[in-house]
Amino acid sequence: MKGKKFYTGIASALLASSIALTGCSFSSGDESASESSGDAVTVDVFQFKVEFKEQFEELVSMYEEENPDVNINVKTVGGGNDYGAALKTSFSSGEEPDIFNIGGPTDVQQYEKYLADLSDTKAAEAALDGTLTSVKKDGQILGLPYNQEGYGLLYNKKVFEEAGINPDEIKTMDDLESAVKKLDSNKKELGIKAPFAFPAKEKWVIGNHLANAYIAEEFNHSVMDAYEADTIKFEMADQMKRFLDLQNDYSIQPTLSLDYSQQVEEYFSLGKVAMIQQGNWVYNTIASMDEEFAQNNVGLLPIPVEGYEGIPVGVPNYWVVNKESEDEVVQASKEFLDWMYTSETGKKFVTEKFKFIPAYEGYEDLEIADPISQEIYEYVKAEKTLGWVFLGAPIGWTEDAFGVAVQEYIAGKITWEEVLEQSRKAWEQSRK
Repeated sequence: MKGKKFYTGIASALLASSIALTGCSFSSGDESASESSGDAVTVDVFQFKVEFKEQFEELVSMYEEENPDVNINVKTVGGGNDYGAALKTSFSSGEEPDIFNIGGPTDVQQYEKYLADLSDTKAAEAALDGTLTSVKKDGQILGLPYNQEGYGLLYNKKVFEEAGINPDEIKTMDDLESAVKKLDSNKKELGIKAPFAFPAKEKWVIGNHLANAYIAEEFNHSVMDAYEADTIKFEMADQMKRFLDLQNDYSIQPTLSLDYSQQVEEYFSLGKVAMIQQGNWVYNTIASMDEEFAQNNVGLLPIPVEGYEGIPVGVPNYWVVNKESEDEVVQASKEFLDWMYTSETGKKFVTEKFKFIPAYEGYEDLEIADPISQEIYEYVKAEKTLGWVFLGAPIGWTEDAFGVAVQEYIAGKITWEEVLEQSRKAWEQSRK
């Protein structure tokens, strides 16, 4: 059976980096409520999506009201903190969550001994074709998709209009480069500090999303092809370098100390930069800063990849259940996840409050809530998408190998060729 519970109370705060690095235990101060709950089942959730933290906790409260025999404690680690490292710390300390998040097949491999079979859940039955590929193994379904997400370059429509830039005409890297230089030369008149806010401090922005746009084709847009690959060739390395350099050179500086929250909140949401490389998950954060801006002034540009005009779309993460928890906790965990994605209350909340693009059937009559997600959904319907293959990379490769190497390149410590060589070797050694 799993170890001791590691938190009490639902109102959990976003962990500071020091907590994420030094350990996961904390108390929200609601111990008396937990202790007075009698025979109620307690489910501990460890999740990474800071963007919907408050909304998720609100949904949990609604579920607890409908199910007074269940207490759900939520702990959120993400944004500027390392969810993967914090999750490992949680398990190594014996303070294991009942529900947690994993990525693709690489994470399945790492946590397989803890993963309960979710084949008997309503959510698994309703999952859209292709969304469970990464978490199927030996006839079992080991995870349930969060949602569908897409990303590219989010841009400030007003700034583009004032600069005389038509986003529909940006199809190639040459087009993007010309637009960026125009923005840069007129930044004072446009009221921006730089064309980009590029958060090079965040290895996931580099190693997951930026890299993915330029390695997806190499692996046939298939996460499983990436997972089974013995090496990586970086067939589009020159294109990748050009896009990386453009963002880095025309960004708020220094990029290596710029993090995700600064990028989204301090610079983009407040109109101080024209573009950021991000996806629809930032909508709630932008709306919390300026709802009018979020609703009416944010557009989406595809990352220019030669030969493609779509955007990367995929399942970012999966909910999994710890099979080493008590049987009644495993069952309560499954029932909560089913309720979240298949009940009428949950489905409405998922679309209206989480602003998710659903990964499940049964949402046909519900409207996708935010304009960024709506735009991404149009790409999905038009079948203009690239696969999320980075989830099939070796354990830790995207951030600890490629991401670190790119940071060293940005710092001027190594060449681009050395980035590729180091990253390729790291991939191959992990696959031996």
